[in-house]
Amino acid sequence: MRLTTLVLASLIVNDGALAYPRSDMPSATFTYKDWELACDNTRTCRAAGYQAQGSKTRASLLLQRAAGPGQKVRAELQLADKRDVAEIPENVIMSAAGVPAGRVKLDRRTRRGYLSSQQTAFLLQALAGSGDVVWSGAGRRWTVSTAGATAVLLKMDEFQGRLDTVDALVRKGKHAATTVLPPLPAPVIRQAPVVDDTSKPAFTAEQQATLLKELRRTASGQDCDGIAASDAAPERLTIQRLTEAKFLIGYRCWTGAYNQGIGYWVVDARPPYAAVFVTNKASTYTQGKIESVQLGRGIGDCEARSTWTWDGKSFALTSESTTGMCREIRSGGAWLLPTIVTKIRGPAD
Repeated sequence: MRLTTLVLASLIVNDGALAYPRSDMPSATFTYKDWELACDNTRTCRAAGYQAQGSKTRASLLLQRAAGPGQKVRAELQLADKRDVAEIPENVIMSAAGVPAGRVKLDRRTRRGYLSSQQTAFLLQALAGSGDVVWSGAGRRWTVSTAGATAVLLKMDEFQGRLDTVDALVRKGKHAATTVLPPLPAPVIRQAPVVDDTSKPAFTAEQQATLLKELRRTASGQDCDGIAASDAAPERLTIQRLTEAKFLIGYRCWTGAYNQGIGYWVVDARPPYAAVFVTNKASTYTQGKIESVQLGRGIGDCEARSTWTWDGKSFALTSESTTGMCREIRSGGAWLLPTIVTKIRGPAD
């Protein structure tokens, strides 16, 4: 299974160019038991919790908190149900340890509903306990496990600089909220136009063979089995023009049971080509944007996604996210949990 593991990463624009990673604009992920955390490079954090493994009913919670003093937690519930939408209740009663906390109104189409501020406060207290949080309606019960919640929320506090402050969710202290880390702006990436040329660039067989050798050199250690294989053939290269002086070269790096990874390189139009490796996990390329969508498993209930955008000089990593744990909440995944976010602007913006 080739599901990309998110690691510490960051971006920033400096004199029009993208430079990364940067330790002062970190992203982070953390998973423990039935909970997980994803914090992006603006310091916004999202924590997701799920039903315990083996539970017959499936549900998930998303807790989102922006960086900065005084920011509130926003809580959202999502139910998983293979039944017809008409059988989903319009609202469910929330409770923990037998104590009710009111009704949560659901969008029956998406099976999602937002908790009120009072319900969110109740939820945060319940997550510190050992019992499940329960939602009931239409004669059914959905539970979300508390196992792992405290550790994940502690990591959230740590990432946002809230430990030992009055703003902390877990380890509260006496320090003022003014000491909490501020939010960071999302980097602005200017997408450059690409040459509108649908004709396949003409490369002689000799030029393609030379180009393939150059790609092999830069692919060393990049997990691109396809191009390193003895039967790698120049005619399998995909060649697309970016500018008059630059091409984007593609070659299938690997194939799994339900995923594949296309490798992409930016090269000069003429020898020695000076190939620059972009990624080995691409799925598609369209008009200056490389996209990757990798399934966590064959039933498609979780994904990892990334995009790279052409800025005129290189492909900048402009987004990276997962859709959460593989817990059968919904097709395509329960949530969007980004670790890299940017603002993309056109040349004229």
